[in-house]
Amino acid sequence: MKRIDEFPTNKIRNLEYRVGHVFPFGASTCEDGVNFSIFSREATGCTLVLYHHGQEHPFVEIPFPESFRIGNVYSMLVFGINIETTEYGYRFDGEYAPEKGLWYDKDRVLLDPYARSVSGRSVWGKKPAAAEGFVHRGQIIREDYDWEGDKPLETAPAELILYEMHVRSFTVHPGSGVKYGGTYAGIIEKIPYLKELGINCVELMPVFEFDEFENSREVNGRTLLNYWGYSTVGFFAPKAGYAVSAPFGMEADEFKNMVRSLHRSGIQVVLDVVFNHTAEGNENGPCISYRGIDNRTYYLLTPEGAYYNFSGCGNTMNCNHPIVRNVVLDCLRYWVSSYHIDGFRFDLASILSRDEDGSPMIDPPLLDLIAHDAVLGKTMLIAEAWDAGGLYQVGSFSEFGRWSEWNGKYRDCVRRFIKGDAMYAPELCRRICGSDDLYAQRGPAASINFITCHDGFTLYDLVSYNQKHNEENGEDNRDGSDANDSWNCGAEGETEDENIRALRLRQMRNMLTLLMMSRGIPMMLSGDEFANTQWGNNNTYCQDNEISWLNWADLEKNRELYEYVRSLILFRKAHPVLRSPRYDRAHNGTGYPELSFHGTIPWEYDMQSPALTLACLYSEDHVKYGTESDCFIYLLINAHWEEHLFRLPVLPEGFEWKLVFEAYGVFTAPGEEQDLQDAGSINLGPRTTAILVGKRKIAFTDYISISSTTWKI
Repeated sequence: MKRIDEFPTNKIRNLEYRVGHVFPFGASTCEDGVNFSIFSREATGCTLVLYHHGQEHPFVEIPFPESFRIGNVYSMLVFGINIETTEYGYRFDGEYAPEKGLWYDKDRVLLDPYARSVSGRSVWGKKPAAAEGFVHRGQIIREDYDWEGDKPLETAPAELILYEMHVRSFTVHPGSGVKYGGTYAGIIEKIPYLKELGINCVELMPVFEFDEFENSREVNGRTLLNYWGYSTVGFFAPKAGYAVSAPFGMEADEFKNMVRSLHRSGIQVVLDVVFNHTAEGNENGPCISYRGIDNRTYYLLTPEGAYYNFSGCGNTMNCNHPIVRNVVLDCLRYWVSSYHIDGFRFDLASILSRDEDGSPMIDPPLLDLIAHDAVLGKTMLIAEAWDAGGLYQVGSFSEFGRWSEWNGKYRDCVRRFIKGDAMYAPELCRRICGSDDLYAQRGPAASINFITCHDGFTLYDLVSYNQKHNEENGEDNRDGSDANDSWNCGAEGETEDENIRALRLRQMRNMLTLLMMSRGIPMMLSGDEFANTQWGNNNTYCQDNEISWLNWADLEKNRELYEYVRSLILFRKAHPVLRSPRYDRAHNGTGYPELSFHGTIPWEYDMQSPALTLACLYSEDHVKYGTESDCFIYLLINAHWEEHLFRLPVLPEGFEWKLVFEAYGVFTAPGEEQDLQDAGSINLGPRTTAILVGKRKIAFTDYISISSTTWKI
């Protein structure tokens, strides 16, 4: 039996309609109809505009009667819509006075901020046939996907190995070997690769709907696009151009297939989300959605009606306004509940802490609400703790007991020390132990440790270029950061000099070794494991070509580096002391401090003095960590251009040191560690790192010869 409040009361052409339900916002299916609900505080009228798919002109427009408005929300229940072939938008009437921050224009059709699917970009790189004045329209989807028992994985943060990737770049190169390159389906095909490498969490660059043709241009015969997608059009809709099935309206299901498949392989999914600004830009930008719906609510405006630009992209969202807070929360809840997303990385998250005049807030309500939200209670929250307005909050972000941070200080410190800057040795000790100087109250898992990310040089380019080479971006090499802390090892770019190439390989291994041996959550940039290059371009935001695409031929070319990285990840997973969620450095059941720092002579190290050599001892207590036996791990670092002899700490009786990794090319499997030529010392070559393990001697005869003590084998 139909509910009384779902009987139509009005008719227009062949459609019937009545007053709708205020919640949920957006377009949602219900019995025999579609409910449309949208907010606008200052509009004087609203009209629902319906199109047949791909048609320039609407087939019907339905003005909202005044009785259909409750407070500042217009809602309408429409019957008889074929949701498979219908697109929709809204017209808003009101005052047009940009100097007051009012941009109402009833002749313009606007995108629903809550649209679950956005038409107009269903095929990557193909412009829509519709009139240029309105290319983004909402589409209606059914929330009927069969998850087959799947849910967010809720893996403990300390256990994660993050892998940042661009959906298209990861598989679009012809050498990727996948059937549907550059798509969500393509990622599914590469899951065996991710599992083999040891990745258990992918961090996807923006997948909310964006317009790749925003600011597109021709440079040197290439069409440059908005490739990275840090310019959101629709927060609730997956990027259709990344789905091979999008022309059939199936991008949501394809995305969900990807998430479900990753989860089945034990791999979490974190989304890079951009709530700090939108694709509408400044006063000269397009009017797509928010500006024409309620500009003074959604954006930070000056008294003259201009846009504050703390994002560097023309506008800044008014994130701590109650209405905008609800949009952000609704969006995050939707992606967690409907797409089973495991976590979010918030781009320029410091903007989320600004109030309506742009001033930083001590306890930002939005961050508090996200941290304590019921639906997001197990969701990973990661802040990029700075913005383009000069607010830098690494170590001081308002975390409310929940937030982790991209640790930019870790990145800078490791780069500078490995390059040969002795002044950073004291700080490096802090970074290795999980940045306790920054996150003392939160624990090591608050630190997302990374050396490279999408924004900047790849790892290979970091050791191959002294300067950025962004000429292909068409901005006279002015774009991108000049502060890269890179070193080309003696030649700029590609070289045939074998000594330089060997040094570059060693430096990459050095940095990856530190990354996997540091407490905190390690994050890699996709392709770094096989020395992917962007030829010195440190800002590939516009490059949809070989500059950005991972060239999978480099995997075989640099197979030894890949195997080294894979072995490092396995080693990290095998030793819980490296992943401790606490800053524990006190003596434990081994009789040694759980974490201690040393010089070339054990126990002799001044953590306040510059140095180019240091060592780190982890003592893994088998009772505390549930391992089979106590174990000692010794990380040795020589950032000097000369070799150094390191004396080794004396181990408990019955233990011996074995070599596991050495950046000149040594990496071994468990049980196959190498004996040392001298049990009490090791000579470390120039600019190299090594990892030793102290384990009980395996052979029975060895135990007998040590002493008369009875040992359990």
